[in-house]
Amino acid sequence: SYNHAPLFGSRYDHQIAIMGKDFQARAANSKIFLVGCGALGCEYLKGLALMGVGTGKDGSIVVTDMDTIEVSNLSRQFLFRQHDVGEPKSVQAAGVVKKWNPCVKVTALEKKVGPDTEDSFDDSFWESLTVCWNALDNVEARKYTDRRCLFYSKPLLESGTLGTKCNHEVILPYRTSTYNDGKESDDNENQIAMCTLRSFPYLPKHCIEFAKQAYFSDHFEFGPGQYETFRNDMMSFFEQLEAMEHGEQKKSLTLIKLFIDLQKENEGKIDFNACIRVAFTRMIEDFRTSILNICHSADQMEKADGTKFWTGTKRRPRAIDWSGELKPDLMEYLYCSSNLYAVVWGVEPVRDRFEFETVVKSLGLEQPEWTPSSANVDLSEGDGEAAAEEGSDDSEELKRDLYAVDVSKLIPAIPHDFEKDDDANFHIDYLTSATNLRSWNYDIKLSARHDVKVTAGRIIPALATTTAMVCGLVDVEFCKIVLGLQCLGRDKFLNSNINLAAGSGNFTTFTPDPPVTISSGLKLPQPESFTSWDKIEITPPGSEELTVEQLVAYLENTFGVTVDRIFAFGHDDSKIPPLYNAIDRQKIDWDITFDSDGKVQISDKAIFTQWAQLPMATQMFNRLPPTSGARKRFEDQIMTTKKALDQTKENFLSSFRGAISDAYCAAYRPGDSEEDAEARQYFDTVSEARDYVTLGVHCHTSTEEDITLPCIKYIYSKP
Repeated sequence: SYNHAPLFGSRYDHQIAIMGKDFQARAANSKIFLVGCGALGCEYLKGLALMGVGTGKDGSIVVTDMDTIEVSNLSRQFLFRQHDVGEPKSVQAAGVVKKWNPCVKVTALEKKVGPDTEDSFDDSFWESLTVCWNALDNVEARKYTDRRCLFYSKPLLESGTLGTKCNHEVILPYRTSTYNDGKESDDNENQIAMCTLRSFPYLPKHCIEFAKQAYFSDHFEFGPGQYETFRNDMMSFFEQLEAMEHGEQKKSLTLIKLFIDLQKENEGKIDFNACIRVAFTRMIEDFRTSILNICHSADQMEKADGTKFWTGTKRRPRAIDWSGELKPDLMEYLYCSSNLYAVVWGVEPVRDRFEFETVVKSLGLEQPEWTPSSANVDLSEGDGEAAAEEGSDDSEELKRDLYAVDVSKLIPAIPHDFEKDDDANFHIDYLTSATNLRSWNYDIKLSARHDVKVTAGRIIPALATTTAMVCGLVDVEFCKIVLGLQCLGRDKFLNSNINLAAGSGNFTTFTPDPPVTISSGLKLPQPESFTSWDKIEITPPGSEELTVEQLVAYLENTFGVTVDRIFAFGHDDSKIPPLYNAIDRQKIDWDITFDSDGKVQISDKAIFTQWAQLPMATQMFNRLPPTSGARKRFEDQIMTTKKALDQTKENFLSSFRGAISDAYCAAYRPGDSEEDAEARQYFDTVSEARDYVTLGVHCHTSTEEDITLPCIKYIYSKP
């Protein structure tokens, strides 16, 4: 046909011969938003450039990724080379495909896509898109882009890989279900109970996880970070501390106290010898003292109830012994741990092992004699919450000690930032050593360094085959969108769920599901159901804005409901006052007055539910004689409540009878404090660019049945 021939030597001739000239023209003028530029993103960007997408006058590709290139990326993200390490992924990838196809118009960004970047990715940006294309590695980001595509009615191409497994999903406006209709989350389904990690490990991965969470994270990341917060701003630290759980509070306070005591012991000067001593103390505490304490507590429990404790997967541990000749595994731990502490305190590491061993021998380190701990060791099957509560008295004592510290005399500390791919930073070496000492404690198979790196670094091996295959499948679905096949229905498209390890029997493709219907609770002729793609658009007939009162009346008259609450869509948080609350409307008729006899009159006893002190004050005021001094105190309480009620009524009426956009701003704009300045500026920037607000509504029928309505997009004219 004329659509497929003749061909005139274009680089896209083979594609035109199959897809047609109209496809090529549409692809060239498509506007693509590629979110993520990792393994999937690189493959997608390569495909788009080679297909000639975004090469036309009106076409473009925008790719964004906040990450920089790491060494471990090079084995599966094929647009990157060794010299790219440390550079932004999106920038380098865009540069590579631009060389392959100089005509492609690609813009590389290093911005996160989320609620805090809607000033960059604004209405005009989203409305201009042809397709949003996800290449993300976390559920929350996927959910956000899905919500944006829902709001702007844009197609979304979604995919993911996990080793040999992969899947893809085509999301079409009004024709398919959406990503948020599913139940997927980032929760770790294989989480290990903390009691197992803490006291009863029986697998190598238990020791690796504990070494990462309790040893490395606490002493080299969390501890130094908390110490620095305390050193830089003591009062701010204690404010943040109140938001922590009791266990986290005590851990934070204890680690800071250890850092301060270390400086006192060394008269404010920390050298490498001090780093070795603190590493030795930590080693004895973690792999000897704590182990002996666990065994002692278990023995006491066995004597008390006569039941054998070490049964099933519970292994009786054994403690390390420093006495005698230097043991290689203990020296390895000291070597790695001492150098990690050296980095924390800004001391030059000692990398030469012979020199290090010489220093250790010169210090004459001796393990202290063990005596049973007076404190009970937590051997419970739970996660230690009860023990944390019991330690609240210790926390108060630690707080008192820290309040007395002169922070101006403290030495700065540098927290570590875990990096699995830097072999010179001691991180993986330390974790391997700590893991294997704990494994020795519990007679568990020792772990190779590579195994520790894979587990601690949360590495799921990525297969280039899996990535290439799923990207090819999604590219085909993209071609269908460019051809406009969505107009023919969702059955022209395919989703996939594939496991290469299971062979061809697990290569499943299927038609995308239709949109999930949501029951409104309304009766005909009102809509009985809707989908998440639907919106109710409300525009005032003239240039004047609707008031909140008019909006409530419109909704109640149109749908035959009683409106309970109106709030920012997606932000029905009870801690934030809504734009409208029917309970506040009832307060308009409330009143507190004094009759001719001087008695207090309450118009509605519902007032008592809002001001708990009012019933007693009213009763005592009406009972006591006018000459009573106590009566004056109760009168003051009543007058204070009356003023509060009058102010509440005034504030409500001001919002209720004011413009919707003003009420929205009053409810959700950050406060006027200096610390909210940045959030306030962002809110103002986003609001200034929009001529609408999105609202959610809670309402019910005359028979008290809850009604669900779609998102309301209220559009208004700006002056």
